[in-house]
Formats: sequence, structure tokens, C-alpha cells
Amino acid sequence: MKKNILLILLVSLVSILPAVAQEKKLFSETAAQKAGRMAWWTNDRFGMFIHWGIYSMAARHEWVKHNEHMTNEQYQKYFDFFNPVDFDPTTWARQAKAAGMKYAVLTTKHHDGFCLFDSKYTDYKATNTPAHRDLVREYVNAFRAQGMKVGFYYSLLDWHHPDYTMDDVHPLVQTDTSQANYDRLNKGRDMRKYRQYLRDQITELLTNYGKIDVLWLDWTWGKDDRRGKHAEDWGAVELIKLVRKLQPGIIINNRLGLDDYEDGGDFVTPEQVSPAELAKYKGKTWETCQTFSGSWGYYRDEDTWKTHRQLLDLLITSASNGGNLILNVGPTARGEFDYRAKNALDSLSYWMHANSKAIYGCTYAPAEYKTPDGTKLTYDPKTRRLYVHVYNYPADGKLTLPGYAGKVRYIQLLNDNSEVKSAAAGDDLSLTLPVKKPPFDIPVIELILN
Repeated sequence: MKKNILLILLVSLVSILPAVAQEKKLFSETAAQKAGRMAWWTNDRFGMFIHWGIYSMAARHEWVKHNEHMTNEQYQKYFDFFNPVDFDPTTWARQAKAAGMKYAVLTTKHHDGFCLFDSKYTDYKATNTPAHRDLVREYVNAFRAQGMKVGFYYSLLDWHHPDYTMDDVHPLVQTDTSQANYDRLNKGRDMRKYRQYLRDQITELLTNYGKIDVLWLDWTWGKDDRRGKHAEDWGAVELIKLVRKLQPGIIINNRLGLDDYEDGGDFVTPEQVSPAELAKYKGKTWETCQTFSGSWGYYRDEDTWKTHRQLLDLLITSASNGGNLILNVGPTARGEFDYRAKNALDSLSYWMHANSKAIYGCTYAPAEYKTPDGTKLTYDPKTRRLYVHVYNYPADGKLTLPGYAGKVRYIQLLNDNSEVKSAAAGDDLSLTLPVKKPPFDIPVIELILN
């Protein structure tokens, strides 16, 4: 009898497993359909993030309102005098394209609540500043004209909206974290109204500007953060369904707090992590978001800017682990990329012009190809070409590829397609590189495989 009962229970459990799994999906899209929708994104590998708003006038971090505990009234001066006289998104787009970036994501609204677009649901927008322009529309038109994919960032947080309730990063609670202060500040605020505001503005962004390729929603606290905000605060399930309805082909990041759902986001977003940490994302769909310096918004006096080699390492390491890199620029209050950002983009432009084949369409190498010392590998599965990124260029021009003998048809330097001679040494392949290093910080060798 007991065996029969156990058998019945097991059969019942097995019968409901598909239903349980289905409950963890929000949409009926298959894995193949998702791969097709995201094919351009996984091929392009490299994008530009643009953090820009009235905080650029303070020029000391996009979180200046939070960091300095500003009230709306104290922050208002940046709104009153915002006038980016040198804003020319065509120049932005050309600089991004020259650097090898294939798509861009602009902050339409950051945590401070200021909108770069002409929303009918708020007066706190660029068209009401001395700029008198819908800056998002100009960005969209300019980047599309350069053949780039267009994305929007939209902050779920809002430190200006009167119905947005307090959480542990709100500027008004930083000097008094007592429950009494939370209760006092929340009096009269209504997150239901703010949720509708989110829906209304997302609808505007995904209706009024044509096809939008990427939506970056930012951000949701961890489940155990008592004074944070979570998926239910945003109405996240309904919100992502609205997004998919308005833009069926759009790609969405994973910061809505829908981790319990298989399709609660299209890609994961490791932020400001070291290249060494990116290896743990191999096999996932991911994009690392990184800055040129320690700030996302324009920070005049910040000086921890990444070197050209560090930026290259981020790009190469992302592709070599099957992920994307979106690299941020914080334009000035005049609407320009500052000289440090321009220099960084120019250095990437020089390298990508010669070596972009080792990035676009590439991923991690098949397991049979070991990584030679002092190098990193990327691999194009369509062309079956393997790329060896030489971090430590050998002074004598000798480089050994372990176990590569009999696997390679032809070898050349990628930057000029000049032949690299090789000879088998047992199972290994010994390369003779030019003694004079090619004029790139990290040269690339292209292997055409058998």
C-alpha cells in the first residue's frame, strides 16, 4: 500500500513539473526565438553608455544630490541654468562609431528624476530648461543616421517625484535614518501614483521615438534589503509585459527584480567589475557596464581614469568570455565629451580599426585550444578563426601555441594581414613574430583553423 501511495505521489509530482516550470516564465518565446532577437547584440559586442543630465553642471558625480543630501530646492539651480550650447549628438555618434561601438544607451531619466525628453507627465524636463529641446529625440535621430542601434536607460528611482516613497538611498534620509524620519517624509506620498507615472513615461519612450533596440531599467534592491525597493514596488511584471507589447523586438536588462523568472531580463549586468571577474559569466548572456573613470556622470576633478591598455583589456576580456562591454561617457554641461573621453575614444578607434574582427561576432575559444602564456583568445564560430591577443609581446619574437600543431591552416597578424611563419614542435606550434612589435599596445594574431 505504501509503495502504491509513493508511486502515485511521484507520478503526480512529475505531471505538475512542466506547469511549475511554465509559471516561471512570463512569455512564450523559445530559446531559438530569443537568440534570433538578440543576434545583433551578441554579434556587436561593444556599445556606448551615455550618462548625462543636469548633474553635469555640478560636475562632481551623478549622485551629487544624494551625496550632498540636497533638497529639491537646493538642486533646482541646475535645472534653471541647464543650457548645453555645444550639444551635437551627430558628433557623439561619429565619435562612438569611430571607436568601434555599434550601439548606444542614453540616460533618458536618472535617479534625480530629470527627463531629457519631452514628457507630458512632468514639467521636470529638458524642454522647460534654457535648452528648450527634446534632447532624446535629437540623440535618437543622430545615432540612427550613423547606422547605430539606439537604446534608452530609465531610472526606476526618482528623487524628485512627490509620490516616490523613501528608501535607503534617497537624499532626504541620509542625515536621519530613523523610522520616524521615514514615516514623516512618506506622509502623503503614494507609490501607486508613481507606478502609473513609470508606466506612462515608459509608454512615451517606447511609442514616440520609433524602434528602440535596448531598454536599460535601473535598479532594484536585493530581496533582504528592508529599506530598499523591490519588484512589486515597480509593478515589475506588468511593466515588462507593457515593454514587450510596445516593442516586441527590444532587449531588456535584468534590473527589474524579476530574477525568479527565466525571462525576467535578457542579460545580466556586472557593473564596474575587474576583468578577472568576468570569467564567471562565461556561458551566460551578459554585458559589463564600465566607466572611463570612477564616475558615470561628468566629474571635473576625478582623476582615476583607466589607461588605454585597461580599456582594451576590458573589451578583449569581455569578448573572450562571450559577453559585451558597454563603456560610459559622461558629457559636460556644455554637451561635449571632455578631452579625456575623446582621447580614450581615439585610442580605441586606432586599435579597433585594425583589430575589430577579433571582437565582433567573437566569443570564447573551444576548449581544445589552450591559451598561451601572456595572451587571451577570442574566437569567431562562423568563420572558424581564432584570435590570439598578445599582452606580453616576446622580445625575441618567439611564441608557442601549446597543442596547436596540425590544427591551423594559415597565420597572420590581423592589423596588416602579414604572414606569421610557424613550425611544428611536437604537438605545439612555434611562431616567429616580427622582432619589432606592431604599433599596437595589444597586437592580435589571426589563426585560420583547419
